[in-house]
Amino acid sequence: MTHGFPRPVRTGRAAAVLAAVLLATAAPATAAGAGVTGSRAPAVPLRVVTYNIHAGAGQDQVFDLDRTAAALRGLRADVIGLQEVDVHWGARSDFVDEARALAGKLRMRVFFAPIYDLEPPGPDGERRRFGVAVLSRHPVLHAENHEITRLSTQTSEPVSAPAPGFAEVVVEVRGARVHVYSTHLDYRADPSVRAAQVADMLAVLAGDRGPKVLVGDFNAEAGAPELAPLWRTLRDAAPDGGGTYPAGEPVKRIDLVTVSPGITVTGARTVATDASDHRPVVTDLKVPRRGR
Repeated sequence: MTHGFPRPVRTGRAAAVLAAVLLATAAPATAAGAGVTGSRAPAVPLRVVTYNIHAGAGQDQVFDLDRTAAALRGLRADVIGLQEVDVHWGARSDFVDEARALAGKLRMRVFFAPIYDLEPPGPDGERRRFGVAVLSRHPVLHAENHEITRLSTQTSEPVSAPAPGFAEVVVEVRGARVHVYSTHLDYRADPSVRAAQVADMLAVLAGDRGPKVLVGDFNAEAGAPELAPLWRTLRDAAPDGGGTYPAGEPVKRIDLVTVSPGITVTGARTVATDASDHRPVVTDLKVPRRGR
């Protein structure tokens, strides 16, 4: 869960230029595996994880990005959607660029999509950013930071407005092009903002063709009324995977992996770890080789 952060700065769809970050810490690119594309081609395996990393702080509230990286490494994921990622944010995370640092430690490509993008604290400082990210072992063909409805946490009378922080990447997985999205929805008890965010995300997904995987911290359980529109076009990949929050003794399953029709789920589980206040969700998928 996230709260108490500054008002978001709008970046718009032009934020796709942030895709330049992708190769900054990436492992060497590899060619897509050979195979015949099309609906008759064998589906390809893909392990997808979602994890709210709590800005690198564990259940003990101690910042330890090596611990975060170790927890992620143990999941052996192909693609990871991250939430609560700090980039030069502040003292709580030692002003580290967590997106690049984790990508380097795991030898994965990274796309960071800021929700907040603030001026540096001093003339020699870096811009302070906080948001979501996607890590990938596979080549990334496209990346974009989409806007969805958000509500400021820094004013007594906040007004809902479009703001960035809904990440999309298109990964090439042995002949399959898969759209992967990482999101972090509003934490408030009032579900109205989450309902608007669900509508906004579905509008983005409707504009894309091919297999889709939407992951993130939804701050609501799968049966919540505001999430109901998701299940008209997507499927919950881990309905029996176990609780995710709080990490020590979970009582809620608010971290979800959802998939579009045609994607087969062959396994799903949560993993106990003290590296965050959430537990990661691990899903093993088979993705059809078709479409873009």
